[in-house]
Amino acid sequence: MNKLKREEQQGPWFYTALFLTGIFFLNFLSRVSFSPLMPWIEQDLGLTHTRAGSLFLFLSLGYFLSLLGSGYVASLLGHRKTIAFSASSLGIGLITLSLASGFAYVRSGVFMVGAAAGLYLPSGIATLTDIAGPHKWGKVIAVHELAPNLAFIAAPFLADHLVPLMGWQGFLAAIGVVALVGGVLFPVAVKAGDFPGHAPGFSTLGQILSTPAFWIMVYLFAMGITGTLGIYNMLPLYLVERGLSPENANNLLAFSRVSTLGTALLGGFAADRFGPGKTMSVVLLVTGIMTILLGLTRDIHFMSILVFLQPVLAVCFFPSAFAAISSTTTPEARNLAISLTVPLSFVAGAGLIPAMIGFLGDSGNLGLGFSLAGGLMLSGSPVAFFKQRAGTQEESNQGFEKKGL
Repeated sequence: MNKLKREEQQGPWFYTALFLTGIFFLNFLSRVSFSPLMPWIEQDLGLTHTRAGSLFLFLSLGYFLSLLGSGYVASLLGHRKTIAFSASSLGIGLITLSLASGFAYVRSGVFMVGAAAGLYLPSGIATLTDIAGPHKWGKVIAVHELAPNLAFIAAPFLADHLVPLMGWQGFLAAIGVVALVGGVLFPVAVKAGDFPGHAPGFSTLGQILSTPAFWIMVYLFAMGITGTLGIYNMLPLYLVERGLSPENANNLLAFSRVSTLGTALLGGFAADRFGPGKTMSVVLLVTGIMTILLGLTRDIHFMSILVFLQPVLAVCFFPSAFAAISSTTTPEARNLAISLTVPLSFVAGAGLIPAMIGFLGDSGNLGLGFSLAGGLMLSGSPVAFFKQRAGTQEESNQGFEKKGL
């Protein structure tokens, strides 16, 4: 009965999903913009590849800690206000970062941006899956996943055209202003998500962390994030090192992500049709091979083709992965499952692996870093396949049910 009343109050699900997608777009744009901006940031601050890669690690650490604490925030504010607070804080953080000077201040500002952004995802997914039935989760989440794919396209395109006019600091400030406005408007325009999340207790945390299925999902998520955000973060530096100008590298990066708008939706349909495990397995297999080849090739023309091919299926990973996690919990505890799975995965896939690639790059081995990342992704393919075959999903459901989630 409460579910029906909530659906009546929150209005058409498509309108809510569209607004959530917009908020998620700004959230993701603020983080992926550091990748196309990095050649300018390196030059302006005099950074090595290792120090540049460490910025992504600090961004990931802020995101990690915020995700871990998101359950407490959502339990106090409710999901709708948490989403608004995340967007508003993100806007303030970006504006503050645009005023920073020196590497230490920029590193601290990047950490703050990651922390503000990290509050969104658990509450966003909990709200999104609450406005649609389980049989639509793959499709609804796929629509939501258009946001990061649009951000992957928009970030290098906007950076290429706006940085020459306003500098990288002004570029970040502009995103911050829009995010701040979105955070103020969201609780006024959207009524969905007006229910609290679950704050994790220490006993619950211990039980979940001791569940093998949890670590399998952490590992698979880390590989999925590596194939999308991790590779994207370091690709402009790699292309510039191979002889492209920052402008040409960013244009290539932007155009290479156009096809992902369609394949992201395809990923949602594949998850509903073939199951999350099989879908994730195929995605990691193909993406891993493309990434290995990207690191091995020295021909700029073949490399450009691989830049287009590498992300085509990579973006299909997340509708399957989020659907898999969502099916293990109640709507009220869904934010908790996500806030425990995603942070560790994000630090590894979007922080440690880019830092590793940057470290190898300082010794002239950026390509080796990409190939090693591809090998890690490839190793996740059989894990995802046998997870579904062995019925790990069912064991995970039972484990969460026993824990009262």
